[in-house]
Amino acid sequence: MVRFRRGRVEQCIALVDCNNFFVSCERVFRPDLDGRPIVVLSSNDGCVISRSDEAKRLGIRMGEPWFKVKGLHKYRDVMAFSGNFPLYSDLSNRVKCMLADFSPVHEEYSVDESFLDLTGFDDIRERSCAIREIVRKQAGIPVCIGIGPTKTLAKLANFVAKKHPKSKGIFFTMFWIDSRNAYCSTKFRLMRYGELVRG
Repeated sequence: MVRFRRGRVEQCIALVDCNNFFVSCERVFRPDLDGRPIVVLSSNDGCVISRSDEAKRLGIRMGEPWFKVKGLHKYRDVMAFSGNFPLYSDLSNRVKCMLADFSPVHEEYSVDESFLDLTGFDDIRERSCAIREIVRKQAGIPVCIGIGPTKTLAKLANFVAKKHPKSKGIFFTMFWIDSRNAYCSTKFRLMRYGELVRG
């Protein structure tokens, strides 16, 4: 997995993003909520700040005022939770402690996102799968991972990892760099537990 270009190792950055983080935190202690449409609300229950996939499919938008949503018939089965920010912070710290075991260089990007520098590792595919498995098993939080040569491209790859069903939560993109430091070609590769599929 380590790539060399003109005598140097190509940088490899991973963005680990917790899926629907606040909702996932609520489900850690309420497994009966799996598969149900759920939203988490901001302070004073003002607006929607986290949505389960089921709630997204119903058309509930991020930031939507809750008073406009709760009375509509099509949202009658949606469960709403007041934000429990001490809980979310605690689980966030747990996840970040786990991620520190996978790279000596890691950076907190937000409460539910972290960058890991995987440059030089020759087991990036296996390491990424292990991150998803361990965080889900030990913290109860599902994550997606995007990998690229820069933070921006890692962020883009993470978006694809969330949206592309064949990615199984991990997407790897590398932009080869020529001697003038210009991007000269692009390859998207999909990690699927041992096989690489062209995107």
